Amino acid sequence: MARENFHDLLAFFAVAREQSFTRAAAQLGVSQSALSHTIRALETRLGLRLLTRTTRSVSPTEAGERLLRTVAPRFEEIEAELAAVTELRDQAVGTIRITATDHATKTVLWPKLSKVLRKYPEIKVEIMNDYSLSDIVADRYDIGIRQGDRVEKDMIAVRVAPDMRMVIVGSPAYLAKHNAPKTPRDLTMHSCINLRLPTHGAFYAWELKKGSRETQVRVEGQLAFNGTYQMLDAALSGYGLAYVPEDIAQAHVTAGRLKWVLEDWFPTFPGLHAYYASRRQSSRAMAVVVDALRHHG
Repeated sequence: MARENFHDLLAFFAVAREQSFTRAAAQLGVSQSALSHTIRALETRLGLRLLTRTTRSVSPTEAGERLLRTVAPRFEEIEAELAAVTELRDQAVGTIRITATDHATKTVLWPKLSKVLRKYPEIKVEIMNDYSLSDIVADRYDIGIRQGDRVEKDMIAVRVAPDMRMVIVGSPAYLAKHNAPKTPRDLTMHSCINLRLPTHGAFYAWELKKGSRETQVRVEGQLAFNGTYQMLDAALSGYGLAYVPEDIAQAHVTAGRLKWVLEDWFPTFPGLHAYYASRRQSSRAMAVVVDALRHHG
């Protein structure tokens, strides 16, 4: 039977349960004649009599009883599930998958989400640390975290952090053995700690800016990582210069464990944004997570 004819079965169930065309028609909001026509058409398609009609009563035949006993409960289950799914619109329930860098996870995602997730035990969050520029739709992520100038135009973007300054740092021990660079070009003569980008399979070029002058420097060194904090640790251990977000280096500089290098060239980038496809807006769980991450500064 074609799916568009399922409403004929629902009409039959109403008549069989009510054992009356009059009551069933009133329940369904149709005329008795229209309901009779629907039942006759159903019986013709099946090649079976489903109802026994007399002047005083209507009752299901053996075939009708079987349909009422076996098929009707399945429609009830479907209706119950549809009702339950509809209720989810107003409940914070579900799994939200997020892709972000380790830096964004540690400094933005976890500090903000940890404050609200206890209130919503039915929300599950999966955070995947990755420096690749993921296609969140193709990779089945709900949210991506990225600098504001790197968000696709067809995505909805919400700022989750202030603008971010990138810095170059080195340990006092390293700088005592090597003359501090005076210009960006001097970086090529230093041991620098690289960041491997999985998307392009190459090292990240250090982006620097001084006034209106901008440049990119591809550096070399003994070490390369795919995470920000490992780069910072290597710099603290004296293995070379590292290019990292200011917020994770500041405390070490203040404590004297690291020093700024080429400070006049530190660039500032648009702050981190959460971005997602418009079709994800309807989820209550999604709304809770996005609102928790939103930057209010």
